[in-house]
Amino acid sequence: MKKNLILVAILCIATFSAHAQKPSYLQMLANQPQWVDSVFKKLNRREKIAQMFFVRAHTNLGQKYIDSVGLVIKKEQLGGVIFFQGGPVRQARATNAYQKVSHVPLIVANDGEWGLGMRLDSTISYPYQMTLGAIQNKDLIYRMGQEVAKDFKRLGMQMNLAPDADINNNPKNPVINYRSFGENKFNVATKTAAYMMGMQDGGLLTTLKHFPGHGDTDVDSHYDLPQLTFSAARLDSLEMYPFKELIKQGAAGVMIAHMNIPSLDNTPNLPSTLSKNRLLRAF
Repeated sequence: MKKNLILVAILCIATFSAHAQKPSYLQMLANQPQWVDSVFKKLNRREKIAQMFFVRAHTNLGQKYIDSVGLVIKKEQLGGVIFFQGGPVRQARATNAYQKVSHVPLIVANDGEWGLGMRLDSTISYPYQMTLGAIQNKDLIYRMGQEVAKDFKRLGMQMNLAPDADINNNPKNPVINYRSFGENKFNVATKTAAYMMGMQDGGLLTTLKHFPGHGDTDVDSHYDLPQLTFSAARLDSLEMYPFKELIKQGAAGVMIAHMNIPSLDNTPNLPSTLSKNRLLRAF
């Protein structure tokens, strides 16, 4: 809960001069702005809990839908909003309206693995991650991450639910495939790191996904519950490798995969998103 406010404070800090050395994301967290504590202490328990929730938003479903999201934000005073399909101008207007009714500044996010064009019309789409996995010069990927950050910030967004850190080691995977940097765990970790750092150095919060790894499945978790039957040792040495490496490098966030993984939690048919397993915290 408190961390959510810390993120908001980070995003409200004045921009450094072009020659100033910007602190890393982790350094910012280690030096919490006083504003965070002052705001956090004024919130009651319900308001603190509300800061942990985001609401889904679209700008391609009509004004009635856009307004309904605004009513939810105003009533519940949520921590953030995640935009999906729509248009850039409509989204900018909706963002301004939502921020006006929120007592604590919202964290505005988008799920744009290859940039704004993944969700918004008339915007830039960068190459899929599978294409980027074949690029030898990782600096190009870093620079792309910086451009994505610029695009997001122009629309008033502070978080991208990307990059994808999955290892694409199942050719029958219906949901990851070209969203992954490839099938080699070292290449995936290296290229994902370049993209992640480019976005974070550009002032954007990032989200590694889908922990502990969605690459070796043949089921789309949007429609059914995939099951990973691999041993904990296999998951640790392969699927989790990019996540562990990038967390060490200061990843801003991690998204959990919606899968059933018996070797990590033997509760029947339980999605990992609902598991009480504290594996991720250990990293």
